[in-house]
Amino acid sequence: MAVPKKRTGKAKQATRRANWKGEVPATTTCPNCKEIAPAHTVCPNCGYYKDDFASIKNKKAAEEVKEEKPKKTRAKKAKAEPKAEEVKEALAEEAKEETAEEKTEE
Repeated sequence: MAVPKKRTGKAKQATRRANWKGEVPATTTCPNCKEIAPAHTVCPNCGYYKDDFASIKNKKAAEEVKEEKPKKTRAKKAKAEPKAEEVKEALAEEAKEETAEEKTEE
């Protein structure tokens, strides 16, 4: 086994270790809660990561977000828009009401 002949001096150690530098970790803002969080990690505040809740830290918050964003389907969209027949019937009823009002005024 190799054994050094002489002890390494303090100056030599110090110059060698001068390049050991700590780095400041990269930080980003959480898209969910806008808090500062380390990059590429789960947010320590809300548990959000890559467009989903990865942590059970705020399970209630995850449920609230799911309730706020309902899924859009074609069936719901079709129900939300009135059909042409319904619109015609509504216009016909309004016209009848207007004529009935005019007759009562006379």
